[in-house]
Amino acid sequence: MTSSDHPPPRQVRHKGPPPGIVATVFVLLFLAGLYPVTVFGGKPFFPGPGDSQEVIAAFFRARPSAVLFCAALHFGAAIPLGIFAATVASQLRFLGVRAAGTYIALFGGFATSFTMLISSSVLWTMSAPGIAQDSTLLLALYRLSFALGGPGFSVPFGLLIAGVSVTTGFSKLLPKWLVIAGLAIAVVGELSWLDILFPKALLLIPLTRFPGFAWLIVAGFVLPSTRERARIPRE
Repeated sequence: MTSSDHPPPRQVRHKGPPPGIVATVFVLLFLAGLYPVTVFGGKPFFPGPGDSQEVIAAFFRARPSAVLFCAALHFGAAIPLGIFAATVASQLRFLGVRAAGTYIALFGGFATSFTMLISSSVLWTMSAPGIAQDSTLLLALYRLSFALGGPGFSVPFGLLIAGVSVTTGFSKLLPKWLVIAGLAIAVVGELSWLDILFPKALLLIPLTRFPGFAWLIVAGFVLPSTRERARIPRE
């Protein structure tokens, strides 16, 4: 029997890294970066935007090594997040999705990854010797870092989740409960921009970030990676 006598496989698999594993790597790197600057890593811990200039300066003077470690891991975490966005967008197209939501998710993922790269670079700058001694410069850099790593993270991150949720909802590629959860996280993420005007909206940022991390991992593992050969659309 020749190779031409063998029927082609009925199922074909998407060629790309498993998005669930990539999302897990991103989340582990991000959380590991938080450890040294939170209460778990010792005191003082990372100040909030509502803290005084003296408190902010005191933290960066006391714990430059913790800040450097956080900046390095968050810089690294930006890469698997970008890979996740590219992989999921490719996988959705492979599964036959031809909706704008695919590109919205891609934009949201790339934008989040980009703001992470910039905010962690600013944080790295703040850990350099002498920067913490200039309170005015330090505060300016801190506010820039927070803008990029706060609403600058949660708003495009919400777009990433929204784009995946909407497209997989219409195409029934993810369970309904996961789609609804994703849409809820995305709405909170888009509303988090209000933190720029109203400091009390700060809670919306972690409410987007941490539930969104769990959602990303679950969606990455649940999203189908194979489909019927006959149904693959021709480019």
